[in-house]
Amino acid sequence: MRTIAHISDVHFGTIRDARIVDALVADVNARAPTLLVLSGDLTQRARASQYRAAAEMIARFDAPKLVVPGNHDVPLYNVVARFFAPLKNYARFITTDLRPTFEDEELTVLGINTARPLTLSINGFWKDGRISEEQLRDLQSRLNATPESGRMKVVVTHHPFIPPPGERVHGIVHNAARALEVLESCGVDVLLAGHLHMGYSGDVRAHHEATRRSILSIQAGTATSGRLRGGEPNAYNWITLDPDRVAIEVRAWDGNAFRTTTVTEFRRVDGVWTSQGDEITNHKSQITKKLQ
Repeated sequence: MRTIAHISDVHFGTIRDARIVDALVADVNARAPTLLVLSGDLTQRARASQYRAAAEMIARFDAPKLVVPGNHDVPLYNVVARFFAPLKNYARFITTDLRPTFEDEELTVLGINTARPLTLSINGFWKDGRISEEQLRDLQSRLNATPESGRMKVVVTHHPFIPPPGERVHGIVHNAARALEVLESCGVDVLLAGHLHMGYSGDVRAHHEATRRSILSIQAGTATSGRLRGGEPNAYNWITLDPDRVAIEVRAWDGNAFRTTTVTEFRRVDGVWTSQGDEITNHKSQITKKLQ
């Protein structure tokens, strides 16, 4: 069994409650995950001061870390930096590694940079992401080198592969269908992402009908930002992984501490990830009420 603390969209520059960062670090460190995953949008406008604050937070986590950038980690208004050095501050303050890897006896986790300075969304904003053919060849090479002996394979991006349930399709990574061809051929089990500030999960085949392999896609909400969506509180995912079982525990901020609001369990039966339902604690209504 392995555990991942999945944090996304911290957006330094939009944090309204300074206590939330301290509480997040304390909560994750107390639980001692196998790996800490940060799936992009560390900053709001890719400024040095925001990156510096993000780097200081990341350094406080005790667990091994795997980080990928998001679209907000590319400058928006500094056009020269956006097109000629889009991740200069990311490399300066966070890491120069845009293809991060974590491996142990039970788990392989690979990160992909989907942030692009030139990818327009459907409404004209520079926020969508893309996976290139070059990245897919590299990903395929790395995944095929991974031993198959019961080791789970996880891929981390900022942009998700599936939309939130009941919402219009938006924010999905470009070239997703082609990427899934490679991911399924390499036996990927789980995808982690953020971007939409909404926590949800499901089989990629519900949205990508051509995909044959059941791959579980898990999205995290925003852990610390004031840019909340869908009435959801600030939260991160605590993910427990076994070869044929994944449990997603949402740890949400209630104004004083991070507490469990839901636990969703998926089991793989005959190769298919199937939800076992949600266990909803009495904290959820209390947290939602405080936000209203």
